[in-house]
Amino acid sequence: MSVFSTPEFKVGALVLIVTGLIATMSLKVSENPSYLGASKGTWFLLDDASGLIKKSNVKMAGINVGVIEDITLQNGEARVDVVLKADVPVTRSARVEIRPNGILGDKHVEIIAGDPRDPPLRSGEQILVVDDRASVDRLIGEVSKITKSLSTVAENVKSATEGDADKPLGRIISNIEEMTGDLAELTRERKGQVGDIIQSLNNITRTVDDLVNDPGRDGFKAAWKDALHSLRRIETSLKNVEEITDKVNRGEGTIGKLINDETTVEELNSAIQNVNNLLDMAGKMQTSFDFHSDYMTNTSVTKSTLAIAIQPGLDRYYEIGIVDDPSGVVESTQVTTTTAGGQTEITEDKRFKNKVKFNALFAKNFYNFSLKGGVIESSGGVGFDYYFLKRRFRASLEAFDFSDLHMRATLRYSVFRGVYLSVGADDFTAKDRSSSAFVGGGIFLTNDDLRLLLTRMPL
Repeated sequence: MSVFSTPEFKVGALVLIVTGLIATMSLKVSENPSYLGASKGTWFLLDDASGLIKKSNVKMAGINVGVIEDITLQNGEARVDVVLKADVPVTRSARVEIRPNGILGDKHVEIIAGDPRDPPLRSGEQILVVDDRASVDRLIGEVSKITKSLSTVAENVKSATEGDADKPLGRIISNIEEMTGDLAELTRERKGQVGDIIQSLNNITRTVDDLVNDPGRDGFKAAWKDALHSLRRIETSLKNVEEITDKVNRGEGTIGKLINDETTVEELNSAIQNVNNLLDMAGKMQTSFDFHSDYMTNTSVTKSTLAIAIQPGLDRYYEIGIVDDPSGVVESTQVTTTTAGGQTEITEDKRFKNKVKFNALFAKNFYNFSLKGGVIESSGGVGFDYYFLKRRFRASLEAFDFSDLHMRATLRYSVFRGVYLSVGADDFTAKDRSSSAFVGGGIFLTNDDLRLLLTRMPL
């Protein structure tokens, strides 16, 4: 048997090839945290960069499109360098908005794409228009405008009260003076009628006096006594509340210790911070679902795979999946029989149909290159993926089951978002008939796609 056809030589050659690819791609990768595809950098200046954090997300329309690479001081202003995906549609008329994330003071960078008719923003160019919506100085400026308006109103009131009839408020006061004069003239002309009105008011007050002084059980005095009794109860309750608040201020009781003990407050703040970090990590975690089927031309069967990938960061992901292989697996057994003329060896093939296999992989991303390893179709294996042409194409090579080396090459083309076609060769290093070409397709969905589908579903 030739040395070049042994499994050990094939495994060694594969390891050397993968190592060379990793070294080549590592030289092309910059130190900044880029996305899994090509990226571009830009920067802008701020008067105040408080609340912004390095490595935090940069968003467009609420979607993560990049990260803050660095925050430095430049000529007395804060220079913020960001890294964006290469396919983010940013033009030279783009602008930046600094928006608050909540009431705790943290902020994030929001990119507004700009007029699509303008030329695109090239990598390294500055975004000139910056709108700091989260600035406290802006709030103070708005309050200053309000106080200025109030000052103008006060001056108008002063001018009106001093007899300035050229202003609207002065004319209103003049009209009131004329109205009071008309009322005085009206009362002089109808003194009799005014006397009747006063007599009626006198009768009403006498009736009210009788009602208030009614000594009966349903009278006003009894109701007033009941109201005073209720007020005494309220006063007693307020005293009890005051005693409780005094104990809390002195640090007595559980609530008092919780509020006044600095150790307890620090532990509570630490627990809240941990919860916020956990929720922030869960919000950044990406989950994707991949289902595809491939028609094997040699065996005329269809192999289906369902995989779930969890990506906690930009540079790595975990993938688990199941594979339904109708062709199953084949095990060869040699049976020796003894006859009168000597021994006879017979090779017996045992085929197991509908074999369910499992995948469990860890992958590391380098620019457009991903290296993965773990369990492939229930056997140990390694592989790599390479993305090109704006990530529309993906070339993959996988090797597993090193006792009987199994290699598979795949080329995948994304037709449109979430749908792709695939073609390749399975077990192409085998010398028997187990090697086969295949064609197929599949669906690839992320958690953003699932949220969009759920919002479109009728209730």
